[in-house]
Amino acid sequence: MTIQWHYTTLDGLGLLSVSGFLGADSVSRFGGAVGWVQARGAGPVILDLALLQGWSAAGQEAVTEAARRLAAVGRPLELAAIPADGLVVPADSHPPVTIHYDLAAALTAHQVSAEDPSGQQEWRTTGWPNNGVPATA
Repeated sequence: MTIQWHYTTLDGLGLLSVSGFLGADSVSRFGGAVGWVQARGAGPVILDLALLQGWSAAGQEAVTEAARRLAAVGRPLELAAIPADGLVVPADSHPPVTIHYDLAAALTAHQVSAEDPSGQQEWRTTGWPNNGVPATA
């Protein structure tokens, strides 16, 4: 199973949601999503992992690499709803990563509402349906 992703620009930040299993076979696709995020939007990036079914050590390393890539363009990475089977702990050479309990807490911390569609733009993989619930693989 590969990951699916959905990216939305909100007021002053980006929201990247990922579903599936982030393993070694999905790292390239995840890296492509991060590249998409780098090129679009501004401000912090919230990585919503609520629909992620799990991740391997390679997947966790891909998230720390995403933090480094985004920090290089002035966009800090924040995590929301990390899987229970792991915790990203960046090494000293990586930028700090803020962790939020869930997406609602992350949005509240930034005083942003996902319900306000003004100025939003969205992109998604073809496996991510319009209703926000990822297709099963």
